[in-house]
Amino acid sequence: MNYKIPRGTYDILPADSAKWHFVQDVFRKVASSFGYNEITTPIFEMAELFERSSGESSDVVQKEMYRFTDQKGRTFALRPEGTAPVVRAYVENHMDKSGGRSKLYYMGPMFRYDRPQAGRFRQFYQYGIEFIGSNHPYYDAEVIAIEMTFLKTLGIKNVRLEINSVGCAECAKDYDKALQLHYQPHLEELCADCRKRFETKPRRLLDCKVPSCKTFRPGAPSQLDYLDEACRLHFQQVRNYLDTMNIAYTVNPAIVRGLDYYTNTAFELIVDALGAQNSIAGGGRYNALIAQIGGKDTPAIGFAGGFERLLLALEKEQIPLPGIPKPDVYTIAIGEEAQTAVLGILQSLREAGIYAEYNPEKGSFKAQMKAADASLAAYAIILGEDELKQNKVILKNLSDSSQESLSPQELVGKLSR
Repeated sequence: MNYKIPRGTYDILPADSAKWHFVQDVFRKVASSFGYNEITTPIFEMAELFERSSGESSDVVQKEMYRFTDQKGRTFALRPEGTAPVVRAYVENHMDKSGGRSKLYYMGPMFRYDRPQAGRFRQFYQYGIEFIGSNHPYYDAEVIAIEMTFLKTLGIKNVRLEINSVGCAECAKDYDKALQLHYQPHLEELCADCRKRFETKPRRLLDCKVPSCKTFRPGAPSQLDYLDEACRLHFQQVRNYLDTMNIAYTVNPAIVRGLDYYTNTAFELIVDALGAQNSIAGGGRYNALIAQIGGKDTPAIGFAGGFERLLLALEKEQIPLPGIPKPDVYTIAIGEEAQTAVLGILQSLREAGIYAEYNPEKGSFKAQMKAADASLAAYAIILGEDELKQNKVILKNLSDSSQESLSPQELVGKLSR
């Protein structure tokens, strides 16, 4: 039987692993520079957590969640997004008791049953930021600044920040009614999903990707015209902070985000070169979510991005990324006694964090030197009978052929430096 990988998933092969480690390391460093600490949650949770947080009418809950029932009849789901599990961990572990604000970041696989496309998979990898504990508009700008700094550090230039305010629960009532009035004459022409959204969540009509539904978007009322004074002021202050930080943006009233928990600020990062699936990150405020899943009424804001689309964007801009690491040294042992003695030297090098390669199946000096050159190592270590007698090794620079005689202790010290 030939086994094949499940549709919508992929293997990260060794040639690509270094790229993944690189972008993850950059994200960790950027998040840490803003004072954020890593949190890791399980890849599955009670299904009800996502049903309550994402909204039972959302596409994630209705179509995309991977549900399963365990042996006790409990219904779980593979996590389709990262915010709800982080908030669950915040509440369950009483992180609010420590006082102050929680600045958190995460990385890991998410799962959604969706039609695979370029940059969209059924198992995909997200990174995200969650700030919990203040409604101050500065933190909206700070969270956006983290993603912009991350992309800038990676070297991505052709990215566009779009922002909007989706208001609060009270703003949404009047706005939903206005949207229904706009779409009512076209109700029979909408797709089946949008006809449901018309009743349950009218704002999602603006986010439909079906081409025929998109034709009714022009002329739709803007959420910005329905903000109350507090929401309007909050959004203006966020914009002021972004201006002060020299972060360019475009106001896009059509941004609504796909999950029910968003309030006030919503934003997306767009890379047009990616085509139809051009959003590489997005997020916003979710001030009601923590109380909704059993915690205290606590404001919060965050975002999530996909590593797959990020790597595609780096490829589009031809930004070089690391490949498979090359050895620091290639070890050459001549004769049986040297082949035994060299193992201790190899272990000392590796314990010092030096990437040392060795192939005991290469017999002759010529074959081993050829292998050393092919490995693209910076140095070769040569151990033969004469070196054994003197308790020395030859360190040969493979770029200029210079060499020197060193004791094993001197060798480790030199290469460590």
